[in-house]
Amino acid sequence: MHQYWFFVGNFPIRAYGTMVALAFILGVGVTVYLAKAEKKEKYIEHILDLSPLLLLGGLAGARFWQVFFFDWQYYRQFPEEIIAVWHGGLSIQGGIVGALVVGIIYLRMKHISFWVFADLCAPGLILAQSIGRNANLLNGDAFGGPTGGNFGILYPEGTIARQTFGEQPLWPAEVWEGQIDVVIFAILLLLKLRQWIPGYMFLFYVIFYNLSRLFLEYLRGDSSRFLFGWTAAQWSSAVAICIALAIMLILFQKNKLRPAADHPDGLEQSSPVNDE
Repeated sequence: MHQYWFFVGNFPIRAYGTMVALAFILGVGVTVYLAKAEKKEKYIEHILDLSPLLLLGGLAGARFWQVFFFDWQYYRQFPEEIIAVWHGGLSIQGGIVGALVVGIIYLRMKHISFWVFADLCAPGLILAQSIGRNANLLNGDAFGGPTGGNFGILYPEGTIARQTFGEQPLWPAEVWEGQIDVVIFAILLLLKLRQWIPGYMFLFYVIFYNLSRLFLEYLRGDSSRFLFGWTAAQWSSAVAICIALAIMLILFQKNKLRPAADHPDGLEQSSPVNDE
């Protein structure tokens, strides 16, 4: 693990920040590529305009979720750490919520179908999450609990993982999550080979990711546990899965009632980027 790549004078170039930036750039790049491949070039301008706003909303949501839902006991004791995002502590689930809020507002203002746009963004989003887990590994946060054996990750001095568990080998929870995210990315690309009800691709992403997170959280060693021994992330995942399944059912019922003449990409004839 390398928390710092190098220093420019006294200014550190942090691995965490550069990996998050790389995740953002590649996630946007994949989304633009898919828009061209699916002949939805009309969305590219909005992808590029919205991406910085999604980044800001995602960072705000990720920090809010981490501070107030995941680790409030710590931040209540050290409030000065609340703004220290360079020390790590960004919740992916909170980031998704924050980005969703910003995205919904923007798309409403532009009269663009949320579901069509979300379907387009889903693969790039999960790929960015995978790269983001590499940021956690390099920073020594989002770590697993002790393996209880002589196998696992040994984090170096200066990392939160080392401060928490010392020289004990820890489960590579963040590594495995990043690898599973790549698998989900591949599955979503395969699912794109057929046409789905608008919104289903994004909801597949929500279900697959949160289902994997639900189980991987059992290996985490950096989270408080509550009812049933679950972490806040597990409860967030369970709620997200239930909501996604309910929305899929609603969309399925609405699709059955939709006239056959409606456009398959969810766009109204009155506007090139408008939807019901």
